[in-house]
Amino acid sequence: MYRYDDTDRALVTQRVEQFRDQTRRYLAGELTEDEFRQLRLRNGLYQQRHAPMLRISVPYGLLESAQLRKLAAVVRKYDKGYGHFTTRQNIQLNWPKLEQVPDLLGELAEVQLHAIQACGNDTRNITADYLAGVADDEHTDPRPYAELLRQFVTLNPEFYWLPRKFKFAFIGATVDRAATRTNDVAIHLVRRENGAIGYRVFVGGGLGRLPLLGREMNPFVPESDLLCYACAVLRTFNRFGRRDNIHKARIKIVLRDWGEERFRAALEQEYARIKASIEGEELRLLPEDIERMRAHFKPPAYRSAAEAGADVAALAQQHAAFAAWLKRNVRRHKMPGYRIVLVSLKAPDHVPGDCSAEQFEVLAEVSAAHSFGELRSTYDQNLVLADVAERDLYDVWRKLDAAKLATPNIGLVTDIVCCPGLDFCGLANASSIGVAHEIYRRFDTLDAQYEIGPIRITISGCMNGCGHHSVGHIGILGVDKHGEEWYQVTLGGSPGNDAAVGERIGRALARGEIAEGVERLIRTYLELRSDEEETFIECYRRVGIAPFKVCLYGSESEAAAA
Repeated sequence: MYRYDDTDRALVTQRVEQFRDQTRRYLAGELTEDEFRQLRLRNGLYQQRHAPMLRISVPYGLLESAQLRKLAAVVRKYDKGYGHFTTRQNIQLNWPKLEQVPDLLGELAEVQLHAIQACGNDTRNITADYLAGVADDEHTDPRPYAELLRQFVTLNPEFYWLPRKFKFAFIGATVDRAATRTNDVAIHLVRRENGAIGYRVFVGGGLGRLPLLGREMNPFVPESDLLCYACAVLRTFNRFGRRDNIHKARIKIVLRDWGEERFRAALEQEYARIKASIEGEELRLLPEDIERMRAHFKPPAYRSAAEAGADVAALAQQHAAFAAWLKRNVRRHKMPGYRIVLVSLKAPDHVPGDCSAEQFEVLAEVSAAHSFGELRSTYDQNLVLADVAERDLYDVWRKLDAAKLATPNIGLVTDIVCCPGLDFCGLANASSIGVAHEIYRRFDTLDAQYEIGPIRITISGCMNGCGHHSVGHIGILGVDKHGEEWYQVTLGGSPGNDAAVGERIGRALARGEIAEGVERLIRTYLELRSDEEETFIECYRRVGIAPFKVCLYGSESEAAAA
């Protein structure tokens, strides 16, 4: 992972001290609420329903064991003993005290963690494929490029007061594991037959009130022009993005209102202008720049296949629970003798994405002992041990299982993506966590989950869509109706290569109806699927929304009325 140099450390330390003084002045009444608001947002601090919420940036989801130990310590000292992993690969603390936040940030800075630009109308945490560097379908590791862009945009004064928040996501593989097209800019690394590396760039994605998927703007931006093209996109947004309406202040609105042809022309014109200028020469990435950054992401010292490998199948035959975990939570690795382990944060009655101090400590120990000291977060609120030797798999499972981190449900019906909702968030209209628990309990046996197969259920407590409900196979959106919690359902969304925005099925369901409604939809799928291999999303795309609508509302007449 990227290691701070002296300049990085000095900058982050200075930032903490600046915020310490700003917080002191606010608490002393020397700064107004409006004055302090912009300062705290750019230091990762929201005011939520019950307490401040601190969002910690985790660039492209990469953590090391020392950081995990520090997180265990700070959630004990400054919070209620747990942190929450988000759909942007970040970590949120829901209960810090405002006067203690500068001390908390100071402790995080000791291990290269910060909250700079985690909130506010600026460039947010850059996300990437959580299997970068280890997936067998990868042609180029995207993390060096994500880090080069992160360093360019972080604290860049030109892009510090954008019309609205702005998000980048990277992949360098054939499979999109970063939901890239739901971001303002999706950067797909591509490699031509002659070996030339470039970027296929999509612009204009975003969820929230108007969920849209990014559209291709340029099929091949040369490798050297990453910063030039990113600068052109950001300047186009900064110049033409709306500042009069917070709900229409995203780049996707500019693209929608202008149309692709006009937007692409403006973007390419700005890109050409930058390239032809002295600034373009300064922004152009040289081969030595890229190699310098790649050095931070070199493969670890893998053992030979003979040393790392093991007869995993034989062990699985002896332990049914271990076999179930291998089936659902372990993936192929590009290196013989190694596997990728997905760590589930979706145990029964567990808040999706939550991680306790004790679990942070277990993860620190396991990652240090068995995965070269590294852990990753995913956009669907789980974790990854990317480099586990096959000979260590049983020990890893045993340690994770003891900490309730080995639930064998990755990609299944209980692997629910869920925002904090009304339990914590000041913006939410309805609960999310309770609904997730009710759905989970209806399908809590492994037999039931295996029968249903791969499915993505996502829940958001408000239109901001932090739970990615718009791209769930079954998406659930909490809404307020005269002070009561109701839930709209969408079907057919997807975040990956087959990215799609879900279609709203009909009228909202009451709080007491939503879990049963989801169960009806799934039972209908089981009746309609062509064979046991057809997944929920495949079945939905084959038969359409009509039969699901009838099943949800009870009859064709009620479905039509809905």
